[in-house]
Amino acid sequence: MLSKSHPRYDSLLLREKIVKASKEGYLAESAMIAHGRGEAFDYLIGEKTTYPAKRAMYVACANLLLAENPVISVNGNTTALARDEIIDFSKTVDAKIEINLFYRTDERVKIITELYKKHGYEEILGTLDDDIKHLNKIKNNRSTASKTGIYTSDCVLIPLEDGDRAEILKNSGKKTITIDLNPLSRTSQMSDISIVDNVVRAIPFMNEIAKDLKTQDKKILMEMVKEYNNEENLKQSLKQIKLKSE
Repeated sequence: MLSKSHPRYDSLLLREKIVKASKEGYLAESAMIAHGRGEAFDYLIGEKTTYPAKRAMYVACANLLLAENPVISVNGNTTALARDEIIDFSKTVDAKIEINLFYRTDERVKIITELYKKHGYEEILGTLDDDIKHLNKIKNNRSTASKTGIYTSDCVLIPLEDGDRAEILKNSGKKTITIDLNPLSRTSQMSDISIVDNVVRAIPFMNEIAKDLKTQDKKILMEMVKEYNNEENLKQSLKQIKLKSE
């Protein structure tokens, strides 16, 4: 039992969630390595949401609210760390949720499907019963895309994603949004909007942002999107890491 008085309580709690998900059979073993890498970058930004991350979140929410068919892509890590928060956020921005796994097996898909349904989200896409298409040029199991979801989506949120898929989704004409603690990762560099933050902080914050933006005129949201420069925002994120290390 973890004590809340432990100075690393929050971090250790996330580790426990990852371990639990692995034991339950829906998280690949390599996902633990990915989590540890992200944790290291979280240290570098002070384990807090930076101003560049907030700016990217506002633009991300604006894009999702303006989209005709927004989709949130989820894998084992996002399910383990922020399942309920993602469900809430999907309802706020009226986005679909779709399962997409690098190490895709029927068993993992089945477990994740049941987890979302058990927690009140019945319309999960990317399931064993879904009409699955395959995106060209992706040479691994992440090529799967639901016909009514990512395959026809115009805006996709891809937290904890891999770079090749992010690039191909973008090149296929979809607005790509990622949540990635590493501003130098291929995913961050390839996406249209890169949120350099921990997914457990980002999703709840984005939910509150989206609630506010839903009350705004669409012209305001369109102007936010137009003015945003992802390359410049990533540079600002790197500066935050440098400042923290000095």
